Amino acid sequence: MLPQLSVYGKACDTPAIEHTPALEVEQVVFRYSGMPRPALEIDSLRVMPGERVALVGPNGAGKSTLIKLVAGLEKLQSGEIHVYGNPVLSCMHRVALVPQRSTVDWQFPVTVREVVMMGRYVHLGWGKRPRQEDRDAVDEAMKRMEISNLANRQVGELSGGQQQRVMLARTLAHDADLLLLDEPLNHVDVATQELVFHVLEDLCKKTKAVIVSTHDLGILPVHFSRALFLDRQVIADGPVEEVLTAQTIARAYGFEFHGGESLSKWLNG
Repeated sequence: MLPQLSVYGKACDTPAIEHTPALEVEQVVFRYSGMPRPALEIDSLRVMPGERVALVGPNGAGKSTLIKLVAGLEKLQSGEIHVYGNPVLSCMHRVALVPQRSTVDWQFPVTVREVVMMGRYVHLGWGKRPRQEDRDAVDEAMKRMEISNLANRQVGELSGGQQQRVMLARTLAHDADLLLLDEPLNHVDVATQELVFHVLEDLCKKTKAVIVSTHDLGILPVHFSRALFLDRQVIADGPVEEVLTAQTIARAYGFEFHGGESLSKWLNG
């Protein structure tokens, strides 16, 4: 499993600074060891509470790297990242991650309820017994993701769609303010996709901020308020209806754009 850990195993309670962005990235450059060029170079990026941001770009564009930096899974090498006005590692209770399914050990012997309870560790700290409020949060999260009947099942026995529901339930139990989802819709059924988007839209109405890495350009106009195109650097960023153009897609994915081609060609493959 890949639980969202509190810093040094302790409960986190750093308060948000009022009237600050949910996420602020400034002058961040990140390079993996042995690589000839940076995996990510971002001069400035801000995400406000209530925004639903689609993070778009080809494989190797830096989407997962950005998410890992914000989630504290990669160490910041240069620049600054703030979450609700605080340095990123000081407020992990405000950040929750749904990782790519391929990065999770689904054979780890743990039940659905135990996985969802991992979302509460950031409030409890490791080694402490769950309180009634933690058990209630877990029950409510499973109910919301329609997996209450799976509570005692081993996660390795579930379908891909059910496993993603479990991971999002863990995020809901966490009750974070900034949600990071790294390609959460790969290989899941339509019903799960629709449930995920319904939950995310509801959370944003409550001023949560959501960043979702996706390759599915067709869902952007329906489910997101903003699109951020990456190819190691920010290619385009803004309201979906403004930045979702054939020119932007061609630039981000390295295609040659011909003026007579329509946007629908790119969206429909």
